[in-house]
Amino acid sequence: MLRLGVLASGSGTNLQALLDACAAGRIAGRVEVVVSNVPGAQALDRAARAGAAAVVRPSKAEPDRAAYDRALVEVLRAHRVDLVCLAGYMRVVTPAFLAAFGPAPATRGCPRVMNIHPGLLPSFPGLHAQRQALAHGARLAGCTVHFVDEGTDTGPIVVQAAVPVLPGDTEESLGRRILAQEHRIYPQAVQWFAEGRLSLEGRAVRLDGAAVPEPDALVNPPIEPR
Repeated sequence: MLRLGVLASGSGTNLQALLDACAAGRIAGRVEVVVSNVPGAQALDRAARAGAAAVVRPSKAEPDRAAYDRALVEVLRAHRVDLVCLAGYMRVVTPAFLAAFGPAPATRGCPRVMNIHPGLLPSFPGLHAQRQALAHGARLAGCTVHFVDEGTDTGPIVVQAAVPVLPGDTEESLGRRILAQEHRIYPQAVQWFAEGRLSLEGRAVRLDGAAVPEPDALVNPPIEPR
C-alpha cells in the first residue's frame, strides 16, 4: 500500500480528492500525514477527519528554506512516506528536499514528488494560471499533474486535462471547471504511481511503456469540489 504525504497551504480540495479516492479504493494507498505551513488551514481539518496525522510547520519555523525543508523531510520520513503530493502548497521546495525523495529502484526513474497545477503546462506556470489564460485570450485552459523538479512547474508532465474558455468566463468560473478536472486526474496519476505503471524516459512520462492516454480515456469521473 502506497504511503502518501501531502503538503498543503489552503483549503485542501485536492487533498480531499486524494483522501476520498483512498477511502473508495481508487488509490491503493493511504494519506499518512498532511503538513501545512499555514496554521489553521482547512487542509489540516480534512486530514484530522480522515484519520491522517495533521502537522503544522509555519513558514517562519526555521531560519532559512534549507533548514525548513530538512525539518519537513524528517516529518515525512517519520511517517515512512513513499510519495509526496503537493496540493496547493504555496512554497517552492529546495533541491535538498527533492533529493530526499528522488527516484527509487521501484519507481522506474520517476521522482517521488508530484504536483497538480491549474494550467496546461508549459503555458502559464506559477501563480494565477487561470488569470494568465484569460489575459492571453486562450481558447483552452486546464490542469497538469507533473513530477516536481527544481524549476517552477517545469517537471515532467504525467497527465493533463483541458476545459474550454467560455465567453464571459471569470477567473472564478474558469477555476471551478478546472478544479473539477484536477480532482479527476490527480487521484488517477497517484494510482498509476502506486501500481508501478509510470516510468520516465528523458522528460517523457510513460504509462506501461506507452504514451499516457487522453483524459477522456481515464476511468475516474470528475469529483465535485467540497
